[in-house]
Amino acid sequence: MKIDRLIGILSILLQQEKITAPELAKKFEVSRRTINRDIENLCKAGIPIVTKQGQNGGISIIDGYKIDKTLLTSSDMQAILSGLGSLDSVSGTNQVSILMEKLGASNFISGNPNILIDLSSWYKDSLSPKIEQIKKAIEQNRLISFVYYSPKGESSRIIEPYYLVFRWSSWYVWGYCRKRDDYRLFKLNRMTNLKTKEIFEKRVVPTPDLSTEKIFNHKYEIQAIIKPEYRWRLIDEYGLESFTVMPDGNLLFSFMFTDEQSIINWILSFKGGAELIYPDNLRTVLKKLGQQIQKQYSNS
Repeated sequence: MKIDRLIGILSILLQQEKITAPELAKKFEVSRRTINRDIENLCKAGIPIVTKQGQNGGISIIDGYKIDKTLLTSSDMQAILSGLGSLDSVSGTNQVSILMEKLGASNFISGNPNILIDLSSWYKDSLSPKIEQIKKAIEQNRLISFVYYSPKGESSRIIEPYYLVFRWSSWYVWGYCRKRDDYRLFKLNRMTNLKTKEIFEKRVVPTPDLSTEKIFNHKYEIQAIIKPEYRWRLIDEYGLESFTVMPDGNLLFSFMFTDEQSIINWILSFKGGAELIYPDNLRTVLKKLGQQIQKQYSNS
């Protein structure tokens, strides 16, 4: 991929004094013309690259710009390579590993890596093709269309994709939605019938605000009494500060949720091990729901 190759070329230029275009073309298995375009793109990005013709010529970065390799310790490089290597867990390929091998990254580190990052999920088989398809659409400035499923219902969307995002333990695409005339974040697991469309003219894109407060408006405060055997779950999902221990050993849980349906689903997931005590209107909803469930199973 182009971005991988650009990073690779830059890394090589930072490691050695100079290299020729044919050598880069051979290393990355592309044409010399492609390498020349890559060098031009790096120059446009502000990297001060110079080329010299002749027998002792080559491509190099001007003196004073290169990073002293001693600034990066073995631990630094292990952390960097672990982060880069985690990208392979997403795509199901070994593209980054191959890139690191081409760069001779092993020369920077000693010993085995002590950080292992796996960004794949239970849905890797269905997610990986989506990620690769959207990644290519972003690189080629192509629209994508899909059917999207949300708590508000099913809808068909066409968006200008700009960023793939891994956050809140899930994968998203952030882009300009033609239907809403605004930037939106879409969860990949909720997308079906994904298709790549025609080329679009790229906008001046603002940096997406992906803060939890911006994306998830936590406006519903709840209080619930949780049985002590579920302490592990509260700590895992919301942290030790989300509850206090009551004199009888039960846990008084207080938190903010984004919507009422999420609250109901969350309480029911404890199978009787949680009692919602606030707000009152949702207690009424849960009571009616319990009566409906009891009636349904009594009749059957």
